[in-house]
Order: sequence, then C-alpha cells, then structure tokens
Amino acid sequence: METAEWDEILDFWFKETEPSQWWLKDPDFDAYIRGRFARLHARAKACELFAWRQSPQGRLAEVLILDQFSRNMFRENAAAFAADPLALALAQEAIAQGVDLALEEQEKTFLYMPFMHSESMEIHQIAMRLFARKGLEKSLEFEKRHYEIICRFGRYPHRNQALKRISTPEELEFLKGPGSRF
Repeated sequence: METAEWDEILDFWFKETEPSQWWLKDPDFDAYIRGRFARLHARAKACELFAWRQSPQGRLAEVLILDQFSRNMFRENAAAFAADPLALALAQEAIAQGVDLALEEQEKTFLYMPFMHSESMEIHQIAMRLFARKGLEKSLEFEKRHYEIICRFGRYPHRNQALKRISTPEELEFLKGPGSRF
C-alpha cells in the first residue's frame, strides 16, 4: 500500500497546518496545496487511490483530498465542489464499515465533513446525528448553521456564482449578511 502518500496528506493537514488555516480564505495556502497535491488530487478524482481504503487513515486521507483540498485548490470555481459526491460516498462507506470508530475526534470531523458540505436535506439529517457524537460538539454548531441554510434555501447560495446558478432575491439579500459564506 502507498502509506507514505496518505501519511503525507495526514501529516500536512493535522501536523504541518494550523487549524485556523483550515477555515481561512488564503490564496497563498490555496496555491501551496495546489502546487504540492495537484497530482494526488487528480489521482483521487480518478479513483486511483482505492488501495488506501484498506486503512482508516488512508480512507480519511482520500476524503480529505476530495473534500477539503478541492475547496482550497479550486476556490470560487465549480471544480471546488466537483468531487463532493465521491467524497460523500467514501465517507458513507467508511461509516457503514465502522471505519470512523478507529479515528480520533478531529479526524472524524473531516471524515464527516462531506455530509456537512452536501446540499441534500436527507444527508444533513444524518450529519446532525454524526456531529452530535461525543467530542464533536464544536463541529455540531457549524453543522447546525449549514443545516439552517439548507432548510431555508435547499442549497448553499454562496456557491451559486461558481456553479453558474441564478440566485433568488432572498439569496442575494442573505449573501449580504455576515456568516453567509463558508
């Protein structure tokens, strides 16, 4: 197995990077991820990293690449969300197999993140249960905010421009307010 590659992903995300960097819009950080991980991201999107799925850490690394790295690498572009269905399917499989139980709380947060990023109400109902687990209370608060937006609009208005969707007047008004973009 290609453990060195998935270890590189996990070391970068959880050791080399400060948690504050995960949530900031930083063009330099985005460019760094693009430069360092573009080739691996392309392999993940092509499902070439399937051997990683034999390990909880490998599965987590693949989900991180497809979910989080996509958002950094392709910020404000439709490609930022293109791998979301694959990341969600991998996370769903991991949970069905109990893989998440072998992960630490912070790691679970990122395995569950594709649920939070989904625009499906049904998926968010599952996300609410996942993030309600012990040790994930802080992430549950963010899931609640995401869930409220999905309840209100059925989608994330901040993605409309990148996805070339027409915003409703209510969405445009919402986007003017604080906390409307993630």
